[in-house]
Amino acid sequence: MRDTTVSPVVEAWATYRTTSAADWPARRLLRAKGGSRVSVVLPARNEEATVGAIVSTIREHLMDRVALVDELIVVDSRSTDRTAQVARAAGAEVVSQDEMTRGLPQLTGKGDALWAGLAAAEGDVVAFIDADLREFRPHFVSGLLGPLLTDPSVDFVKGFYHRPLVGTASVEPDGGGRVTELMARPLLNLFWPELAGFVQPLAGEYAGRRDVLSRVPFVSGYGVETAMLIDLLELVGLDALAQVDLGERKHRHQDTAALGRMSAQIMLTAWSRLQRRGWAAPGATPEALLTQFRRGGSDTLPNLDREIVVSDVSIEERPPLAELRHRVPRRRVAAA
Repeated sequence: MRDTTVSPVVEAWATYRTTSAADWPARRLLRAKGGSRVSVVLPARNEEATVGAIVSTIREHLMDRVALVDELIVVDSRSTDRTAQVARAAGAEVVSQDEMTRGLPQLTGKGDALWAGLAAAEGDVVAFIDADLREFRPHFVSGLLGPLLTDPSVDFVKGFYHRPLVGTASVEPDGGGRVTELMARPLLNLFWPELAGFVQPLAGEYAGRRDVLSRVPFVSGYGVETAMLIDLLELVGLDALAQVDLGERKHRHQDTAALGRMSAQIMLTAWSRLQRRGWAAPGATPEALLTQFRRGGSDTLPNLDREIVVSDVSIEERPPLAELRHRVPRRRVAAA
């Protein structure tokens, strides 16, 4: 019978490299920061309802009261609402994703906005925060910065938290990580078991040293977090990675069909990494069209009582920033 206890490597890493945001008060980190510069980047597409409160909180608590953060950037990812204006009014520098990638092939998705934010940032340490968070607290940033500012052997920190899933009649305290539990965690455990100790591999809150982040590619779509963990594991090793408990995260939830498209992009991302390791057929290209079914609609097919919806879930990658630095324009603040 196989041993079903946790891997000694994973157990040792999780014990040694896991901390809580409460362990890293901002004033303590200010003393540890020294001459380092810290940038916080929020990729944002149509987030006018939440981005202003996040920016205001970071500016008030981590820039004005305690000068822990030196630079606060919102990347406007082709928003059609007032995201840019709200973010700027709250005190962020706003840059355009398209301006930061001008002269390069146009890509879509969160990963490209993150890459643009890294290109715009000037800090030695860069933290990424999703722009759809509700009830945001400053420890979401200071917690991520703690291990990086106090331990030079740490290159990257991932956040984890409880993610309540709010239904019409009840709240499931940890029901928000559906793609993590059904797709990302099994996938990583199968092929990259060293990463099994990460509580939330798909978390949108993480931070790293700029010189390290600049050496990995960014997947354009929802596979960006999966790719980043795998690539950083290969680049700097497990011991240079850490995770921090940030408490509870509240944000909007996507429907099941959207989670299916997200999962497909994660699968394609994993496939591309398996090919690089020689574990998947070289040159083979998986199908990148996802067929789903939707009830109702004007194109409902006979006998199905459903409409067929086909989505392109293909992924592309920005090469490491370090390879394209000479082609990236100087930072341009997005127009009002």
